[in-house]
Amino acid sequence: MAMTRSSGFKVGMGIAIAALAGSQKAAAQTPMLSVDPSQLPRLGTIDERFQSYNVEMVEVTGGRFWKPYRASASAPSAHGAVNAGNVPAGGNPDLYEYRKPVDLSNRRLRALAAALAPAYMRVSGTWANTTYFAESDEAPSTPPNGFRAVLSRERWKAVIDFARAASAEIITSMATGPGVRDAAGLWQSDQARRFFAYTRSVGGRIAAAEFMNEPTLAAMGGAPRGYDATAYGRDFKAFIAFIRASEPDVMVLGPGSIGETAAPQSSRPSSSEFINTRDLLAASGSGIDVFSYHHYGAVSQRCSPGQTTPEAAVSEAWLASTDRTRAFYQSLRDEFAPDKPIWLTETAEAACGGNPWASTFLDTFRYLDQLGRLARAGVQMVAHNTLAASDYGLLDETTLRPRPNYWAALLWRRVMGTIVLDAGVHQGVHLYAHCRRGIRGAVTLLAINTDRTTAAILRLPVASERYTLSADHLQSAEVKLNGAALELAPNDDLPRLAAVTSPPGPVEIGPTTITFLDVGDAKNPACD
Repeated sequence: MAMTRSSGFKVGMGIAIAALAGSQKAAAQTPMLSVDPSQLPRLGTIDERFQSYNVEMVEVTGGRFWKPYRASASAPSAHGAVNAGNVPAGGNPDLYEYRKPVDLSNRRLRALAAALAPAYMRVSGTWANTTYFAESDEAPSTPPNGFRAVLSRERWKAVIDFARAASAEIITSMATGPGVRDAAGLWQSDQARRFFAYTRSVGGRIAAAEFMNEPTLAAMGGAPRGYDATAYGRDFKAFIAFIRASEPDVMVLGPGSIGETAAPQSSRPSSSEFINTRDLLAASGSGIDVFSYHHYGAVSQRCSPGQTTPEAAVSEAWLASTDRTRAFYQSLRDEFAPDKPIWLTETAEAACGGNPWASTFLDTFRYLDQLGRLARAGVQMVAHNTLAASDYGLLDETTLRPRPNYWAALLWRRVMGTIVLDAGVHQGVHLYAHCRRGIRGAVTLLAINTDRTTAAILRLPVASERYTLSADHLQSAEVKLNGAALELAPNDDLPRLAAVTSPPGPVEIGPTTITFLDVGDAKNPACD
């Protein structure tokens, strides 16, 4: 049927009205935030070494750690290796693969770690519970009875030298397995005493120590059969007495628990396989200088397929798990160790080495959001697991080249200071604020847009310097800063992290992007 001029006009008007309605609907759906950086109140402060990292003890000694998802045909042989058989108690050997000790003298590794300074370097992990420290420069060829691995003096000296080069303070934990116990099963301090004495003799320093790595999972960590909260309390008191008498400058961290927020918190009684933290704290009494805990949002598909998916990696439920764990352990801190600082001494995307996407930009949302949440909640230190091992490492374990989370860590280190501000809670974007590192009165905002399709608009009354992290696709191993790929320059020099100036007014935070906004002219009195 032919269309008249009048009907065509009506159709055209209809299309125009529909388009206008659609644009208005889209505009209504776009989150609009207004923030005045000069008025953001101070919440508190965090440790100068807030952003820290782990180096697993098994990396230092060499031994069996998480097997890559695509195991290399050229993986080193375990034949003849002192620490070749050291897997956690009850662990499935098929999940592990032998690795040589990490080369802590590597120039690239040292330079990239130093760029994150100052930091704490935690050398611990499940393997530390059953690692023997050599009595002399001649390390034994096999672990003594009751141990699963050998830490030579040469390898520990490499840790001390690395920490010095990277401006890192060392955190560690003690051997607690059968090898350090007398006939009655009581923990003895001989190994610990030798360990600390050697550290001092070569000019090193241990800043802080946990007694045992993850005592909630003591059986998995190699504790004697039937080990319970009473035994832990007895051993912990012996450890405290040793530290106070012999190493009074060392901070005692504890308990370093994990695993209680995956099930209803009040319905998980202690057993031979799991000791709950309340029982540990009740048995051990006072003595800790810092309350420590661990957090993983899930176990990776390497160990338990299906616990989490890439689709869930930017969901609120996934990101909020760090708050749930922190709140649980903070409540125990408040009850048993009131007013003590709280540290998260081990965390990453997922336990068991991380999921395949832990090494991609997809996990950077979790990494930075976790730092923002925990700083806002008053947690003083967060140690990412690991610096350069397995899928969750900040650096690729083979090439030692930065992964997306490393670049995020570097940006955080450059611009986020130790004074935490209250940026409020906003619909549609996660917003955090700190005083700018090194510039009086200046404020840095961190805006994380986890929406996969919709941008957010952030209105600022003053100009800002913008650093936006993005990727061509979320599971990319390459990350871009303001549209340019980040990569090491020749000679492994770090690239210049160049900002783009945004004038006063609206700043668009694109879908699934992360933006740091440096507001140098904020004149916030909390930042003076």
